[in-house]
Amino acid sequence: MDLFENKFKDSLKSNVSLLDRIMHYIIKRKGKQMRPMFVFLTAKLFGKFKESTYRAASMIELLHTATLVHDDVIDEADFRRGFFSINALWKNKIAVLVGDFLLSRGLLLAVKNEEFELLKIMSTAVQEMSEGELLQIEKARKLDITEKVYFDIIRKKTATLIAACCASGANSVGEDKNTVETMRLFGEKAGIAFQIKDDLFDYTKSTFIGKPTGNDIREQKMTLPLIYTLNNVSNKEKNNIINIVKNHHENDKKVAILIDLVKEKGGMNYAENVMIKYRNEALEILNQFDDNESRRSLELLLNFVVNRKK
Repeated sequence: MDLFENKFKDSLKSNVSLLDRIMHYIIKRKGKQMRPMFVFLTAKLFGKFKESTYRAASMIELLHTATLVHDDVIDEADFRRGFFSINALWKNKIAVLVGDFLLSRGLLLAVKNEEFELLKIMSTAVQEMSEGELLQIEKARKLDITEKVYFDIIRKKTATLIAACCASGANSVGEDKNTVETMRLFGEKAGIAFQIKDDLFDYTKSTFIGKPTGNDIREQKMTLPLIYTLNNVSNKEKNNIINIVKNHHENDKKVAILIDLVKEKGGMNYAENVMIKYRNEALEILNQFDDNESRRSLELLLNFVVNRKK
């Protein structure tokens, strides 16, 4: 990871001083870097490690960072990981251009090194992430999200990038197409579990404010605990839920009532059980491979995904 840090910093260098300042700020506020870990551990699962693996990890991190910068513009968010967002400090126009720059650097990294299979994996992820975001926006307007649509959204919006991590990690060390696809599927299941965990945070106490955040409800996002609740209440309660999400999503008292109802009707328990199911399916895929240190580390990372506190 230390060597990756240096290579990632090199990939961010620019001749424009404003860009360099912003890139320095981005590096300083980096997150857990879970996605590059998926790349490296997948490559090491097969007992090999190549320069291509570093390129794959850098591409993933460039792509992920680009999407975060653009997401903050879309969501009009002023903070990210406890720091001011790029758009809060430099305004939307610069933030959008920075996201574009990061995305183009990732794609060029593959093209310059003729990593065309890697480019295909990443481009597919970009396409699916965009489709997932747009599908979520479209459905949020009507509040008609079924479980099937919900899983389609999170598979594209979140899971596809973790799937790309694992597929590119296997591809970077020359594994065959079947193995690359198997690891892609492992990453997809891990990514779905990751997103369900994120959804559950909305109904659990925040470390900072000591009560459930309800942010998804305020943003009119239909997540799994809420979808389950809608499907398991009377028509009167269902209409009341839809009314709160549509017309009273900024009312703290009504959002709190809805959070309590989701808990009471078993929405959280249901979502937790589905999350564990996907975690177990991902573990079953891993068990096809030889038991080694990297496989055990991937298992630990997978358990971290479902047990993390933030």
